[in-house]
Formats: sequence, structure tokens, C-alpha cells
Amino acid sequence: MAADAFEQGPRTGVLHGGGVPAAPVASFALASTQDVFGLRRSAQQAAAALGLDGQDQVRLATALSELGRDRLACTGLGVSFALDQSAQQAFLVVTFTWTQGPPPGQDTLALAGKLVRVDHDAEAAPSRIVITQPLPSDGASSAEQHSRLTRVLRTGTRSTEADDLRAQTRDLIAALEETRAQREELHRLNEELEETNRGVLALYSELTQELEDTNSGVLALHSELEDKRHQLQEASEAKTRFWTNISHELRTPVNSVVALSTLLLAPSSPPLSDDQHEQVELIASSGHILLSLVSDLLDVAKAEAGHLEIHPEPVDLRLLVGHLSSLILSSHGRDEVALVLPDLERLPALVTDETLLVRILRNLLTNALKFTERGEVRLDIVVDPEPSVPSLLFTITDTGVGIPADELDRVFEAFYQVRGPHQSGRPGTGLGLPYARTLAELLGGSLRLTSTDGVGTCVRLRLPDLSRTNSPHPEAKGAGQ
Repeated sequence: MAADAFEQGPRTGVLHGGGVPAAPVASFALASTQDVFGLRRSAQQAAAALGLDGQDQVRLATALSELGRDRLACTGLGVSFALDQSAQQAFLVVTFTWTQGPPPGQDTLALAGKLVRVDHDAEAAPSRIVITQPLPSDGASSAEQHSRLTRVLRTGTRSTEADDLRAQTRDLIAALEETRAQREELHRLNEELEETNRGVLALYSELTQELEDTNSGVLALHSELEDKRHQLQEASEAKTRFWTNISHELRTPVNSVVALSTLLLAPSSPPLSDDQHEQVELIASSGHILLSLVSDLLDVAKAEAGHLEIHPEPVDLRLLVGHLSSLILSSHGRDEVALVLPDLERLPALVTDETLLVRILRNLLTNALKFTERGEVRLDIVVDPEPSVPSLLFTITDTGVGIPADELDRVFEAFYQVRGPHQSGRPGTGLGLPYARTLAELLGGSLRLTSTDGVGTCVRLRLPDLSRTNSPHPEAKGAGQ
């Protein structure tokens, strides 16, 4: 696209959304493949100057390149760039016009339409294709955006290799005119230059073909990625609807089973026979287990679905540890395992989401107690020794069954459980560790695990003090009930 093809508007107007025609900022004639390459480069530079991100720059440039290549054989082919600022949002409008030629290929229109908005007016005279690209709101005024576009379209075209070679040829001709004594030498150099030109042209043709192949591949890839994105979005929405429905369909009847069995076992209820009492206790126990499994599934689903905001606040770790002790010891009935908690008088300060922290520690401690038959489960809380980010380090160690080395990388997979005799009488979903790690990452921290088969496991939870970090409080993908 030659630099001298630049013209300052106004010329033919374009319309968007029924608004007032926008005068073109610049117009170009398209007569060769080189002009199409120049159009692609100018479009990408104009998009960058107007604040479009890298992906939208590539989308716009690729669409214009494909449409320009399709229309290249038409008579009177030209392209104009304009800014439409008649609506609340600004638009970049690019218009192809031609006087004679075949209609545009439907495949080209369809592919370009997946990247940008394309309007083809088959009845207009001259024929036209209008491409409309919304512009981001970066606070720039209409005059500033117009100035940016004008500047980049006026200065964005650079010399090509062919231009450089023509300049060398002119220098050689001037040298021949200055001295006849060097005519033969200059003639030889001119022949070498022509040979070089043929090589450059051959290389240019090869690169042009490669670029066309690449453009076609990029266009096809963009189209495939758009299709995959829509499929993933539909799957995510279907999963969210499923978990919303199952929350009511499963929890309501399970809660009823648990409540009714608890009512039957209450001292104020009519007495039951020994067999009836045993059966009702079995119903109550099974109901609690089922309710726990459903709750775990729902919590993990909510962690993936989003919409939960982190609420940082100062945490009184003494009260938190005491609360955890009451929760865990009430359901832990083995005297062979001791729960060792930190010194309540020396716990450091922390600002984080207390509710999510309780859920993380409860999962980790309950999991450690579940797979420890004798010995101890210990919780330690210290200031993280790394000085870069103010953090606390929570360490949970146990003397349980441990985890084989070849399965350490899989224990954080949802629903995965290490198989073995240690699972007997210990129901679960395999969601405790993945759920705890998800919450830790939502709070800006990390969770790491080491273990030795038959010796025990150590889990390290590192959480930053959110009052002393420079980043804003994280907005998490939800895990809340």
C-alpha cells in the first residue's frame, strides 16, 4: 500500500447504527498483493494506536487482509478508515469499495465475520463491505483519537526491500554517468545486482506464499478457538445449573432423614425396642455420612463456579484454635491419637478470611486424624521465615499411614483416593485436600504436602497477611456455603 495513496478526508461517508456518516480519516487504493500487505500492517498499527489489545489487533488485521486479497481483482478497489463517534461508544469503521468485479466469496465473508463485524451491501453503487470494530473507552477525546489515527496512517508505511534495491540501482546509474572509465566494472556490478534482485524476488514470492498459508492457518485457528470457547461456556453454564438444582434436590431430603432420625432417638420420643433403636442409629449415621459427602461435592462445585468475595479481617488465632479444638475433638473418639495444638499465648497476628481459614484447617486436621491410628496429630503456627511476603506458616504433621511416593502427585486430584486397607471404615469423597488447596490459593497462599509411607504426613499451609500486601484483596472463585 503505497505511501502516496494516503488522502485526508472527507470523502465517501459510512454509517453505523443509523448515525450520521463519519468522514474517512484516510483512503487507500489497493492494486497489488504488496498493497494488501501494507493494508494489514496499517490496520494493525491503527488498532494499536486506538487502544485495542493484541488479540483484537490481530483479528482486525487478519480480517482486512483476507477481504483485501479476495477483492484484489476488482476494478477501482479502495479502502478507507473512519472513526464513528456518533453513539455512546466509538467505533473504527473500515470500508472496501469497488466499481466492477465479482461478488465477494461467501467463505471469506463467513471467516472474516467470525473475527469482526462485517456488513456487505450488494446493492450499493459502488459495491462495498463495511467492517466495524468497537473501540475501548480509554478516556481519550474524539479529537485525540482522530489525531492518533491520522498520525499512524500517515507515518506507518515504511520502505520495502524492493524500494531499497531500486535506490541502489539509481546510485549505480549515477556512478556510470560520472566516469566512463569504470563502465565495464559498473556493468558487471549491475548484472550482479540484477541477479540479486531475481533472488530477492524469488525469496519474496516464497515468503508471500508462506505468509498466505500462515494467515489461513491463523484464521482457521481463531475460528476453532471461538467454537471451543462457546462450547466451554455452555458446559460451564450447564454445570452451574446442575449444582444449583442438586443443592435443593439432594440436601433437602437428606436433611429430613437426619432430622427425623434424630427426633426418633431423642429422649422425649416414644421408646424404641433395641432392634428399632439400632436401626434408627444406622439411619442417622448413614444420613450424616451422606450429608457430609453432598456438602463436600457442593463446596467444591461452588469453588469452581465463582462469585465469592474474600472478606479479610483481623483473626484472633487463640479463639480460632479453641474453636477448631471443640469441633474436631467432639467427633474424634480414639484415645490412641493425641491432638497437639500450639501455645495459645504466643500466636502471631494475621489478617485473612477467618471462615475460609477455619474450613482449610478443619479439613486438614480431620483428614490427619482419620488416617492416624496411634501417635499424634500436631498443629504448629509460626511466622514465615521468608522476608519477601509477610505470611504465616501453618504446619500439620501426623504419625499416620503416610502416602506412597508414586501417589503424592495425585492426592490433589478431585475424587482421587489412595487405595489400601487403611480406607476400611473411613468414608470420604477424595475432595478434602483439593478443596483445602483451592481455598488456600483463593486467599493468596499455597499448600504443600510431603509424606513417607508408613511413617506419616506433613502439610504446610502458607497464608499472606492481607493487611501487609501491596496487591488488592483477592476476589475468589467461590467456595462459600
